[in-house]
Amino acid sequence: MGRTSGAVWGRTEQQDFRSRVRGTLLGVALGDALGAPVNGLDLDAIKGAYGPEGVVDLVPAHGRRGAVTHFTQLTLFSVDGLIRAQVRRDTGAWHPPTDLHRAYRRWAATQRDWGPDERRAEDGWLAREEWLYARRDATRALLVGFGDDIMGTPQTPKNPGERGPEAAVRSAPFGLLVGWDPHLVVQLAVECAAQTHGHPVACLTAGAYAAVVHALARGDSLDGAVQRTLALLAQRPGHEAVSDALQHALGAVRQGMPTPARVEELAGQGSAEGVLAVAVYCAYVGEDVRHGLCLAVNQSGPSGAAGALTGGLLGALHGETALPPAWLAELEGRPTVLALADDFAMEMTQGPALHGPAGSSPGWLARYPRA
Repeated sequence: MGRTSGAVWGRTEQQDFRSRVRGTLLGVALGDALGAPVNGLDLDAIKGAYGPEGVVDLVPAHGRRGAVTHFTQLTLFSVDGLIRAQVRRDTGAWHPPTDLHRAYRRWAATQRDWGPDERRAEDGWLAREEWLYARRDATRALLVGFGDDIMGTPQTPKNPGERGPEAAVRSAPFGLLVGWDPHLVVQLAVECAAQTHGHPVACLTAGAYAAVVHALARGDSLDGAVQRTLALLAQRPGHEAVSDALQHALGAVRQGMPTPARVEELAGQGSAEGVLAVAVYCAYVGEDVRHGLCLAVNQSGPSGAAGALTGGLLGALHGETALPPAWLAELEGRPTVLALADDFAMEMTQGPALHGPAGSSPGWLARYPRA
């Protein structure tokens, strides 16, 4: 694709982009929903509960089949923040990390309030979606990181010892900024990761994941996307742990039939770079989306994060039509995910017509206020 944000999009390009945006966001949600019931269980416990093959279909969690967790919730607020940043750019206020932090603070409100405050029109439409007002296993690092107005930065990060994968999972939407230079995509993901997961490896893993999604959304192959990401990482100090994890994943692809033991070995202690390695590996070796996601979650490591990361890669690679329809039919919040995906695609391809100098859509600005 390789375009700038001001370039003219053809209809075929717009349709392909929208399919990849939908695929990425729905893929994250499906992987999250598949992994949610078994997150934190070891493989023996998973097999004991669901049979010798483990989880092969959506099963109940949080009171229903297809339930999603904070991984999907925060991914949606990442999209909301990116759209709001684009809209606010017209005012001359252009600092996306700040807009993302405000979006994540709106997510934090869903974790402590009973429901949306209809008086706060400046919150926009996503924060008024009642189904999002549910605490779904959010970690302490997330609640602390977004617990006040102070924004963590790479220079002064929140939770500087936190190395978990949560920041990486919410970074898939940054990769959908296909008009951006990949270096800037990595930097934005790193800066936003520092708001909750301040360990340099966790931040750089978020940047690496966004870079892989970015290349896939531009039409690259998975191998090409990983190689491009390794080249980007090589230019950054302290990249070795993340680069080694990606190389480890590539090496595992050549080691024969995939097994849960191989997935667990890649995951290691469940830190961000290990879970990214799992996602890359499962996206490589999966026979289709369903198989790749099942491989990612049926292991003793962090099943939810692994499923969500894998789903984002497969959705960006193949588009929405490759996702299992039966799973999509039961996915919690699917109408919201689709509406937000289509809004993002419209903003990125036709934003100037919605809120540019020549005119603006009052309806759009009500959905994504400049305030």
